[in-house]
Amino acid sequence: MTAIALRGDTPAQRYRRVPWSPAAWRQALYLLGGTPVLLAAPVVVTVPALKGHRWPYSLLALAVVFLAVPLLTRIQRHRLRATAGVVIPPQPVIPGRLIPQGILTAARSRATWRQVGYHLLAGPALAVTAILVFGMWLAGVLYTLVYAYAWTRPAGSLLQRGQADPPPWPFLHVLHIPIDVYLTVGGITLLVAAPWLTAAVGALDALVSSALLGPSRAEELQHRVEHLTQTRAGVVDAADAERRRLERNLHDGTQQRLVSLAMQLGMARANPAGAAQAHQVIAEAHEEAKAAIAELRNLIRGLHPPVLEDRGLDAALSGVTARMPIPVRLTVDVPRRPPPTIEAVAYFVVSEGLTNITKHAHATQAEVFVQRAGDRLHIIVSDDGVGGAVPERGTGLAGLAKRAESVDGTFEIVSPPGGPTLLTVDLPCAR
Repeated sequence: MTAIALRGDTPAQRYRRVPWSPAAWRQALYLLGGTPVLLAAPVVVTVPALKGHRWPYSLLALAVVFLAVPLLTRIQRHRLRATAGVVIPPQPVIPGRLIPQGILTAARSRATWRQVGYHLLAGPALAVTAILVFGMWLAGVLYTLVYAYAWTRPAGSLLQRGQADPPPWPFLHVLHIPIDVYLTVGGITLLVAAPWLTAAVGALDALVSSALLGPSRAEELQHRVEHLTQTRAGVVDAADAERRRLERNLHDGTQQRLVSLAMQLGMARANPAGAAQAHQVIAEAHEEAKAAIAELRNLIRGLHPPVLEDRGLDAALSGVTARMPIPVRLTVDVPRRPPPTIEAVAYFVVSEGLTNITKHAHATQAEVFVQRAGDRLHIIVSDDGVGGAVPERGTGLAGLAKRAESVDGTFEIVSPPGGPTLLTVDLPCAR
């Protein structure tokens, strides 16, 4: 859960704040489950001192934690992503991390010391807070149900006497309210407050982890500039490759048909013939003209299909899958249309992905799944082919990756030898 989720006013988010909500208990268990990892670094550092070892052992423990920082950070990033849905961008990898030069480079990096501070200071503090929060849940349950199990205690015990005796404090004697009533009210109060405190601790965990384990603002900007530079170069290359493809298609296809049509008409004009021969020449010219028109129509459809602009992704992709020579199962769940640029990228990603399947995968069937979730558009193209597809082999996958990156999207392909192949693209679609 992120800090923004604390301000949620939707019914689903309010439901997470009630004591009987499974989501609230699940979040508390997630926080408690992360404490062993959060306490790993301080335990490694303090155990030698607690056992009475001399200071060299403590220094050795600190060195072990320093070298293990990338591993601990990966574990924390995975924990937050799996339990809270918080994605923390990875830090740049330092080459030769275990050799002297790499260790020196890491020691000079501010990012390394932010991570060390998290694992030795912030992480343990969050772990203690999570334990206290979970203890609050347990105390709330025990105090709320005190009347349900007090009768099982031995006679004369505090809980047994608390069902009838008032508290030992003189100023509460006048109310004649038994101790167990106060405990029950206190337990209910704890249960009401526990979900809110759990959400606050979860948001604090996400905030602190993002600040210390992720890149700083300056590093994000630097990475952004580098990414934009690479993306711009990739877009220029992709546009140039697309231009050459169009030139080649026009030269080898439509232009040749138009030249053949002109030659036929020119020969018919230069050599007048009878009606039958003229009819044959006209028929051949008509066929050539229809073929040229069909090629131009396909070329225009490849540039930007009109149905995409008029009716959206569902209709456009239905047309693409209908023309495929193998069965394609299409699922489109896009309640709101993305921006036109994102629609175009999504269309060409699916179209080119299916084209690659028919050309290279030797598949018998394929599946396309397109879904909009919030401000992201998720695209999955899979097949049961032979696999082994990699962008470096020039199968058009590199161009798809550049298309996705040009709009700040992500591209991933998993294609082990023997298949199946799974192509996943994630595009931003916030207006």
